[in-house]
Amino acid sequence: MAPRCGPRGAPGIHDMRKVGTLGLLGTGVIGGGWAARAMHFGIDVVAADVKPEMEQWIREAVANAEPALARLTLAPLPPKGRLSFTTNMHEMARRADFIQENIPEQLELKQRVLGDISRTAPPDVVIASSTSGLMPSDLQAKMVAPERLLVGHPFNPVYLLPLVELVGGGQTAPATIEAARSFYTYIGMHALHVRREVPGHLTDRLQEAIWREILHMINDGVATTGELDDSIIYGPGLRWAAMGTNLIYHLAGGETGMRHMLHQFGPCLKWPWTRLEAPELTEELIDRMVKGTQDQAAGRSIRELERLRDDYLVAIQQVLRQYDIGAGATLRALEQRLYADQAAAQPSAAAGAALAPLAGAVRPEWIDYNGHMTDSRYQQAFGDAFDALCRRVGIDEDYRARVGMYYTVESHTTHRAELRAGEPFYVETRVLAVDDKRLRLFHSLYRQRDRVLAATGEHMHLHVGAGSGKTVPAPQPIRAQLERIRDAEAARAFPPQAGRAIGQPRPAG
Repeated sequence: MAPRCGPRGAPGIHDMRKVGTLGLLGTGVIGGGWAARAMHFGIDVVAADVKPEMEQWIREAVANAEPALARLTLAPLPPKGRLSFTTNMHEMARRADFIQENIPEQLELKQRVLGDISRTAPPDVVIASSTSGLMPSDLQAKMVAPERLLVGHPFNPVYLLPLVELVGGGQTAPATIEAARSFYTYIGMHALHVRREVPGHLTDRLQEAIWREILHMINDGVATTGELDDSIIYGPGLRWAAMGTNLIYHLAGGETGMRHMLHQFGPCLKWPWTRLEAPELTEELIDRMVKGTQDQAAGRSIRELERLRDDYLVAIQQVLRQYDIGAGATLRALEQRLYADQAAAQPSAAAGAALAPLAGAVRPEWIDYNGHMTDSRYQQAFGDAFDALCRRVGIDEDYRARVGMYYTVESHTTHRAELRAGEPFYVETRVLAVDDKRLRLFHSLYRQRDRVLAATGEHMHLHVGAGSGKTVPAPQPIRAQLERIRDAEAARAFPPQAGRAIGQPRPAG
């Protein structure tokens, strides 16, 4: 369920269209990242590049990103978007619902290409530039309907880092900003609206200040590139993952916060700790930078380093998700929307319909040493199906906080067939029995390719009150919906695996 971007009534533009296809104007590293992220969250992508060989490049980039994206969240995902490629940018513009420009950072080139593309793209299609430093007002100079252009500046790797800076130009309509915010949020990003356009936007200006200091210290022989990176990795970098410099300095001020911090350390700002002007990029300085970073790479290829980076970025975001802070808060909000979309796709429980199957796929990290899905992940699949049932009948975050939740008290799993990495599956869930406190469920997990039953799971749940830890009756409206789901399949044969023990006789005595 893709977003409808933007409100009605904005001057100079139509109601922004529903985004089902993202058009990429230019590919490269940033374009490949946009493609991977958009496709992962169900958006089709049509990529345009003047170089035909970039089709293979962007397909490889999407494939390289997939293992990390697959581990980012266990929330249910929509069907993956499709990727197509063209060397005709006007064909892309005619097919796209939202265009992301990623061509080289040359103002005249961008002005010319954006002007051309704006004559083909319908006026209700937002055009966003990935520029890291150019001003949107300058980019609008030769466009038709320039009010639908803004800067949407991402950070590499685009498919994992959620930040995107939104910068409007002098002619950008407010509805364009809101339409872009809606789309980027839909694909799991944190859209940061920059209040006014400045060269370099926000984040690159901050990064540039550190970069200049790095060049000075390398040039002066103060440190190596590895030592300077260590000074970030083992110190402020760990804090920056969840708290920015301003909040960290507020903490450094103690109980009185930033005021004490500025009074205490303000005089240091007059000391010669930093240099604003960058040093001259001599060949000697360039050689030092190259040797230092090659030493740090220690023979590892760019692809190897990318996979290492992706692995720790996934892990950090999953940790931050537990605390609902920084990029973890963005990930949690994305998951809540994905679960809500899944619940909305289910037929109404009030109508008495049976549950729709829950689709999934075996993720690479779910595989054991035999190359099959490991035991615990069957429980993961059954748990996701249980969550889908709960959301369908109204048991959501608010319900769990105020009323309670069904707790699992007994489980039994049978394994019938093998599942390998990447294999699609689906889970059918039946409500076998329900009363005021108990809920008995039976899950059947099938391989998608041949509809072979791969596993079954039977679970008994008890309804436990919020905060009490004691079994309490579920509210009547919840029980009524579960009863209707049970009754919808009452005529079906009872599952033969239901009620089974381990399959061995009890010992005598």
